[in-house]
Amino acid sequence: MTGATILGGIAGPELSRAERDFFRAADPWGFILFARNVDTPDRLRRLTQALREAVGRDAPVLIDQEGGRVQRMRAPHWTDWPAPLDQAGRGERAIWLHHHLLAQELRAVGIDADCAPVLDLARDETHPFLKNRCLGADADTVIRLGRAAAQAMLAAGVLPVVKHMPGHGRARVDSHKDLPVVEAALDELRATDFAPFRALADLPMAMTAHIRFTAIDDAPATASAAVIDLIRREIGFHGLLMSDDIGMQALSGSPAERAAATIAAGCDLVLSCNETPAQMEEIVAAAGTMSPRARERAEAALALRRAPLVGDTAALRAELTALGGLAA
Repeated sequence: MTGATILGGIAGPELSRAERDFFRAADPWGFILFARNVDTPDRLRRLTQALREAVGRDAPVLIDQEGGRVQRMRAPHWTDWPAPLDQAGRGERAIWLHHHLLAQELRAVGIDADCAPVLDLARDETHPFLKNRCLGADADTVIRLGRAAAQAMLAAGVLPVVKHMPGHGRARVDSHKDLPVVEAALDELRATDFAPFRALADLPMAMTAHIRFTAIDDAPATASAAVIDLIRREIGFHGLLMSDDIGMQALSGSPAERAAATIAAGCDLVLSCNETPAQMEEIVAAAGTMSPRARERAEAALALRRAPLVGDTAALRAELTALGGLAA
């Protein structure tokens, strides 16, 4: 049975024998890569192939490739993309081109899911770790540009993973280091932060926010059954829901306790990005196997992993350059 995990504790650009054996036994649903795993295009293609061979199926391989500070693949082999908020100022077409061309680069090396777009609202108080990763300051703009970004990636054969559900824009601290606490009233959250996720609830995959909403629960969203219920019932998201990285310090407890709390709250998958092999073993055991409902959601998401739309890449890059979205 497939494990309810996405694992990323791969040490370097090649899969070791010990890592291969561990992944074969753990059988995670998917994998996530980081800059430490990225070398040349050929080595990266070999790595994605080796990961799939380890589990004996066409498992999804994810990455965080947004643009700006958050991009694991960079020059000289790949494009250095502007931050999404900068690109957003150039309009909907620039956002579509940005995400389509970016996804083409991912698909060419065997990566078929990207943890993007960010649907959080960029507010005055939004912490700098997040702010320029957003697509705008108001819900209507984020809905319009988020839809364009997601459709662009799907057309290139890459699954989008929207984040951070149900909204991270009010965070004043970095959730990698501490737990953000939001004290806004529920009606205000519904009208603003939750709105982009509600409008794009038909998309196949999403990632939770490590953030506490005092109007809903004392626990962070990732580990809150009340928030996950709101995501499912009120926001209307019925796709595959994964946690944000459980190694972030917004969560408390051991890695295994964090994994167990994530699954107990109602997330389909636990995302583990930087844990040691021993910690990953504990996480795999705590997360268990995917539930029947999670498997259904996963199958529906993977059914959208289609062959890329064939287009004139050079012409698309020239168009984005003319819009100011790429350096000439």
